Amino acid sequence: MAELDRDYLSKLTAKADAGSPEEQYRAGLRFAMGDGVPVDLVTAHKWLNLAAMNGVVEARESRAEISMDMSPQEIAVAQKLAREWYLTH
Repeated sequence: MAELDRDYLSKLTAKADAGSPEEQYRAGLRFAMGDGVPVDLVTAHKWLNLAAMNGVVEARESRAEISMDMSPQEIAVAQKLAREWYLTH
């Protein structure tokens, strides 16, 4: 991954990781669509799940949409990552 890509990825997730529901939602959408980052539905689901838990109604809809393209194992991993994030923040 190029330096610019790492910088972009770092900035993308910093506010989401700090707990901003809106940024969690935006991060989820970006990972789902591959907007400036590689498509990663597990990571997208994690961020959308956290945003939904924090009250972003649209995140529930987006999470449901990407779930249709994920295996049950991928969803389980994403849910585990969201739980781990929630327990450590």
